[in-house]
Amino acid sequence: MTASSITASAAALLALLFLAVPLAPAQAGRAAGALPPPALDMAPNGSGPQTAVFAGGCFWGVQGVFEHVKGVTRAVSGYTGGHLANPGYEQVSSGATGHAESVSVTFDPARVSYGTLLRIFFSVALDPTQKDRQGPDRGTQYRSDLFVIGPEQEQVATAYIAQLEAAHAFSRPIVTRIDPAGPFYPAEAYHQDYLDRHPDAPYIAINDRPKVQALQTLFPENRQPTPVRVDKLESGE
Repeated sequence: MTASSITASAAALLALLFLAVPLAPAQAGRAAGALPPPALDMAPNGSGPQTAVFAGGCFWGVQGVFEHVKGVTRAVSGYTGGHLANPGYEQVSSGATGHAESVSVTFDPARVSYGTLLRIFFSVALDPTQKDRQGPDRGTQYRSDLFVIGPEQEQVATAYIAQLEAAHAFSRPIVTRIDPAGPFYPAEAYHQDYLDRHPDAPYIAINDRPKVQALQTLFPENRQPTPVRVDKLESGE
């Protein structure tokens, strides 16, 4: 997912090729369409904003999806699940720190439930049957992992994966891990809002824009057209 410079003509050619190829589901091995809603979910409550942490390959695409979900008030790319404090991108990319590229999602449970976030995540953000990789990215830092905060999230996440497995939603076993949330370290500023700031970058156009387009197609009632960008929130815009 390293950004690279290309000429304008090459970018235009890539864009034309991308538009000429029909969009496929985010996951291989299942029919197109949204996955079923979770049979078990967390009830709305008046306790205020909640946080959920998702890992599913490069964090650019996962962040880009959740920034467009109604009820999400903040989505931050970062690193979690490892043993090194305050890691940087190069350290995490080595695969030696144990961290996963992940996204910390702050949401209003009165507007969107944790179960709905799970449904969107598994429907459009990743292929949960790929172990330690997503698309062109390889390594444990790109693993599929739900870092649950508290027993309720763990119960809902465990039940939903079991529900999808029982329904044979995928042709291969789901390998998404469920781990207790630990320290979350925000990624460098240049990683934040990357999809929205660089929509025509070849990596984004090929790997991540289809995920946001799938969100619009499969979950129109859950999509907000203007993303909740980290840089806008921090600047007060």
